[in-house]
Amino acid sequence: MSEPSTVALGGSGPLQVARRMFLATRPKFFTASVLPVFLGTAWGYKTAGSFNSTSFILAIMATILIHAATNVLNDVYDELTGNDGPNEGRIYPYTGGSRFIQNGIMDVGQMRRWGFALLVVGILTGLLLANLSGVAVIGFGLAGVALGVLYSAPPFRLSGRGLGELAVAVGFGPLPVIGAVWLQTGAFSVDAVLLSIPVGIWIANVLLINEVPDATADAAADSRTLVVRLNAPGTAWLYFAGQAIAAIVAIALSLSGLLPIWSGPLLLLTLIPAWKAMQSITAPSDERDRLRAGIEGTLFIHAVGSLVLIGSILATTWV
Repeated sequence: MSEPSTVALGGSGPLQVARRMFLATRPKFFTASVLPVFLGTAWGYKTAGSFNSTSFILAIMATILIHAATNVLNDVYDELTGNDGPNEGRIYPYTGGSRFIQNGIMDVGQMRRWGFALLVVGILTGLLLANLSGVAVIGFGLAGVALGVLYSAPPFRLSGRGLGELAVAVGFGPLPVIGAVWLQTGAFSVDAVLLSIPVGIWIANVLLINEVPDATADAAADSRTLVVRLNAPGTAWLYFAGQAIAAIVAIALSLSGLLPIWSGPLLLLTLIPAWKAMQSITAPSDERDRLRAGIEGTLFIHAVGSLVLIGSILATTWV
């Protein structure tokens, strides 16, 4: 896939501007935040025996807006700290940012204003949700905003301190799952925490493998990601250990009765693409297609694994 260009995305017409601003948010990656909300909603629906459609719709809207703001602001801060500009090892569209700033489609100021505008609208949507569903929503929202902004914003810059994977695992795992369950049931659930573990690990591993082609640029920008700290062999084993833990948790959930018995063995199959992705992390630098396939395989694991969890919950709810 070719990188965005001013030829393809230029123009001052309303539709052209709207398209440009929409694509700046990297919408193809919204599944990372939306699927956990669906998972939590499915479990909440199963637990409560009813479905609050208004809370669900507002939760999806707020989640997408905050995720979009995080993506845009991440581009801004990675440009200012020197991560994305000189990154020659990137594998577009998965690593190296949206390239909107570097390719002259939008400048840093435009992206910053757009990111904060999305953040404000997302917060307002969250406040509306809190007015309808209770003040606990504010806690979930503040945690999500904090993790999203502090992931790349200096001086915290969690991604550059080896804490990016943890922030992403929490922000796209337990936080939206537990929050969505609470919106449907009005209660906190230990079961929801357990269900969120595989999802959190899967998305953290998406970030981990995405950092591999960016390692040289990150190191030059003094961004001490886990990949920079561990190098390729250590990263590969950490990656597979995470995938194995996610599979083990899924097996345990199926054996405990929280999920149907068939879901555990089905999710165990995710270790096949995970093993291939692990090997791609240590592949020679001239075999970029292998690493691209590993990244896509990791995204596949997150998407399909999340859908299996959602489907297995709904299957037992409707039977």
